[in-house]
Amino acid sequence: MLMHIKEEMINKLCKLLLEIGALLMSSGANSSRIRITITRIANSYGYNAELLITHRALMLTLFDEEKDYFFSRLKRTSPHGANFKMVSGISRMSWKIVEEKWDLNQIQQELERLKSLPHYSRLTTLLMVGLAGASFCRLFGGSYIDMLIAFSATVAGLFIRQEAVKKAFNPYLAIFFAALSSSVIAGATVKLQLGTHPDFAFATSVLYLIPGIPLINSLSDLLDGNLMNGIVRGMNGLIIALSIAAGLLCAILMYNI
Repeated sequence: MLMHIKEEMINKLCKLLLEIGALLMSSGANSSRIRITITRIANSYGYNAELLITHRALMLTLFDEEKDYFFSRLKRTSPHGANFKMVSGISRMSWKIVEEKWDLNQIQQELERLKSLPHYSRLTTLLMVGLAGASFCRLFGGSYIDMLIAFSATVAGLFIRQEAVKKAFNPYLAIFFAALSSSVIAGATVKLQLGTHPDFAFATSVLYLIPGIPLINSLSDLLDGNLMNGIVRGMNGLIIALSIAAGLLCAILMYNI
């Protein structure tokens, strides 16, 4: 009976740890943070953890050397994005588990709370990203008219990308559509010579698509010795960059600029 209860407990712990790892992976955490967080929680329950992290799956083994007990489980991860609210929330939770001796039900409740936290509205995201694009244009030396062009092109491109993702297009194709839309709008002003420096608006209209998180995580993983994940994330960033370049190239050929 006790053995059955213990097996259920470690099974639930393993599920929760894999869910935590998957949430961290899909929220933009690097491999080192995922491994440290999961190891910290497992150790607080008296287990050692070995974690295999790949780009689309996690495999976790919990073991107790004294009792010669092993338990392994595999979980696929969802597509990667950026949600630092989730990353910081899980990090704080892991320390509370250690310091306050949380039980598994408390972990489950906290995970549900973190997953239910509201995201920014679509309008807010479009507005803020558009303002970021206009700010980049200003930093390059663009005028207020150029900033307005960059803002419009950025908002339009991001809207197209969101719609493409919603309709389950390939993520790289969605980025291509976004880059093409933004560069076509900004490229028209270059062709018509609207604004003071329309070429600045054209150059900055696709900067919101730059894969900063994949490239930073790639470098971080490579420096930490997680070569496989670093290379995969680097290739992911490279393909995103090629998708952006393809969109820009199509606009350049369309307008012959």
